[in-house]
Amino acid sequence: MKREELRKYKLPDGPGVYLFKKGRKILYIGKAASLRDRVRSYFAADLVEGRGSRIVGMVSQASTLSWKKTDSVLEALILEANLIKRHQPLFNVDQKDNKSWNYVVVMKETFPRVLLVRGRELFSGSLQARSSKLAATFGPYPHGGQLQEAMKIIRRIFPFRDSKCIPCDEQLRKKLLVANLRKLANSGEGIRGCNPCFNRQIGLCPGVCTGEVSREEYARTIRNIIDLFSGKFKGLKRRLTREMRAAAKREDFEEAQKLRRQISALEHIRDVSLIKNEKLVSSGGPSMGLRASGTRIEAYDVAHTAGAETVAVMTVVDSGESMKAAYRKFKIRGAKNNDVAALKEALERRLGHPEWPLPRVFVVDGGKSQVRTAERVLKNVGVMVPVVGVVKNEFHKPKRLIGEKRAVQAFERDILLANSEAHRFAITWHRKQLRQRWL
Repeated sequence: MKREELRKYKLPDGPGVYLFKKGRKILYIGKAASLRDRVRSYFAADLVEGRGSRIVGMVSQASTLSWKKTDSVLEALILEANLIKRHQPLFNVDQKDNKSWNYVVVMKETFPRVLLVRGRELFSGSLQARSSKLAATFGPYPHGGQLQEAMKIIRRIFPFRDSKCIPCDEQLRKKLLVANLRKLANSGEGIRGCNPCFNRQIGLCPGVCTGEVSREEYARTIRNIIDLFSGKFKGLKRRLTREMRAAAKREDFEEAQKLRRQISALEHIRDVSLIKNEKLVSSGGPSMGLRASGTRIEAYDVAHTAGAETVAVMTVVDSGESMKAAYRKFKIRGAKNNDVAALKEALERRLGHPEWPLPRVFVVDGGKSQVRTAERVLKNVGVMVPVVGVVKNEFHKPKRLIGEKRAVQAFERDILLANSEAHRFAITWHRKQLRQRWL
C-alpha cells in the first residue's frame, strides 16, 4: 500500500481500531486516539527509524485498510486486544511471544481479585498451576503502560479487590486462631476488627476488607468488569441503566445515584492518560490527543458579595468562538461564602448532566486549591479531562495558567477567552440577583 492510496479512505479524527489487510488476510491490528493521524504515520518518510523494518514490510504487503470507530481510547484498547486474540494477525503475533504480552485475569474466589499479569506468569508460572482458579482471562494487550492506565480508569468506575486486600472474614479467622475465642467474642470487635486496605481508604476497593460489601453486590461489580473487558460496552450501559431505574423505583436513591455516576463515567471517558504516549508513533505531536476537531472548552467562575447571592456559571468556547447557547447558571445552595466549595457544587451538578458533551479542558478561575478541587470532582466520577487554572493578579487580570501543560499549549487563547466570558457572565448575573433581592 502506498501513501496516495490513503486518499480513498476517509479516516475519522477520533479513536478506534484499524486493520491492515492483504486481501481477506489480516496482517496487523492497532488502536489509535486519532485513526486519521495514526494511519498516516505509517506512510511517513522516517517510518523505518520510528517503527522498524518489519512494520515497513507489513505496510508494503498490505493491499486494503479497514477500521472501526469507538467512543473512547479505552474502548479501542479493549477492542484491539479482543480482535488480536480472535484473528492472530501475523505482524502482531510475531512482534512478541505469548510470555511478553499483558493480560487481565479475574480469579475464581468468593470475592474475586482482578489482576494484571504478564504472559510468562499466566502460561508458565503459579497462575497456570492454579488455572482452575481463573474465572476469566482477557488479553493479550500489546501496550503494558496503557493497560495500567486503563486499569486505573476502570477501577475508579468499578472499585475492585486486588491481592493486597484481605477479606474481612479471613482476617477474623486468623484472629480466632491466635486469640482466645471467648476474649475476642467479648471484645465487641466484630466487623470493626477488620483492617481496611490502602485502596479502600482512597475509594478504589469497595470494602471487601472491612465487610462493607456483600458477596452478591461484589459479584455484580465483577460482572460489570467482565462485560467491559469482553467489549460489551453498549450492553453494559443498558444493563446499568435498567438497574438504576429499578433502584429509583424502589426508592433506593443512593444506589441509583451510584449507578448514574457509573453510566456517566462510561459515556464520558476522556482518556488523556491513554493517549499521552501516542506522540511517539504518530505524526500528531505531543498534543495530538487534544487537537481533535470540535475543541470545546468549559470555564467556571463564582461570584458573591460577602456570601450573599452566591452564584456560579459555566461558559463554553468551541473552536475559538463563544457558544452562548451552551452557557449555564448555578444558584449555589450549600456554600455561601466559600469559592472552592461553591466551585465543587457547580461542577458536581454539571456532571449530573450526561446529555451535555464533555469539554477537552475544564477551566477554573483561581489557583491550586480550585484546580485540585476540580480534579477530585472529575476523578470521583471517572472523568479524565485536564483542568487548567487561571491565576489572577491584584487587578484581577490573568497572571499565569497552571495545570495540564499540554492543554495550556494547545488551547491558551480559548482558555483565556472562556475564563473572561465566565467572569463577565458571573458578575452580570450576580448583580442582577442582588438587584432583585433589594427590590
